[in-house]
Amino acid sequence: MDQSPPTIIRFSGVSVRYGRLTALRDVSLEVPCGSSTAVLGPNGAGKSTLLRTVLGWQPLASGSVSIGDAHPHHARPRLAYVPQRQSVDWDFPITVRGVVDQGRYPSLGILGRAGAADRDLVDAAMQELGILDLADRQIRLLSGGQQQRVFLARAVAQGGDIFLLDEPFSGLDLFGAEELTHILRAWSEQGRTVLAAVHDLTLARSCFSRGVLLDTGLVADGPIEQVLSPANIDAAFRRGRCVHGRAESAAGVGDAP
Repeated sequence: MDQSPPTIIRFSGVSVRYGRLTALRDVSLEVPCGSSTAVLGPNGAGKSTLLRTVLGWQPLASGSVSIGDAHPHHARPRLAYVPQRQSVDWDFPITVRGVVDQGRYPSLGILGRAGAADRDLVDAAMQELGILDLADRQIRLLSGGQQQRVFLARAVAQGGDIFLLDEPFSGLDLFGAEELTHILRAWSEQGRTVLAAVHDLTLARSCFSRGVLLDTGLVADGPIEQVLSPANIDAAFRRGRCVHGRAESAAGVGDAP
């Protein structure tokens, strides 16, 4: 009997274009439930675009994306998104608790009022990420690692089971990156589904069990060490080397001249 986990995210022939520019080209892949997956590739490879298609934010030129049995637009409560730190206005006057409270907004009723259960979920999320003692601190006063943990807590408070992280290591110092590595490893052990755009291949190897390697087309996907083989890295970072959207693997034809 097949004991492999069920597919939670499925891309079927997905292409995305920005005007005449192709951001994703005929991408088909499956993300297993409970997996920890790094989305990798050179600048402009389509890493952030792939996350946006999962969220249902990006119109598709062709193909489809499904979450479980649902289209992304009908699966939003399951999805929790952590943006790039560079896209956040850190000077906005809001406290740590105020940011984490935002994770409950999609689940509030017509009146938009948080109840005791919502406050408990927010407290539990801050406790998990080790920032409960920072609840009343302005976010601009935090270190980079603390700021990242605030947005991870907001995602946890949302109550989803699929976490989408856009370049979560970007702008972090060594200590902040180590903190985030420990958090992501713990999430993996807890069976949470994580899909993260990552540009650092070394961090990807240390934090994630699976990889998706893009160069607008799909170069490779699967276990992280297989995805980051020398042949696949060469194909992704030296454009024009993909064969029908996939690289020739080291176990197959081998490196092309």
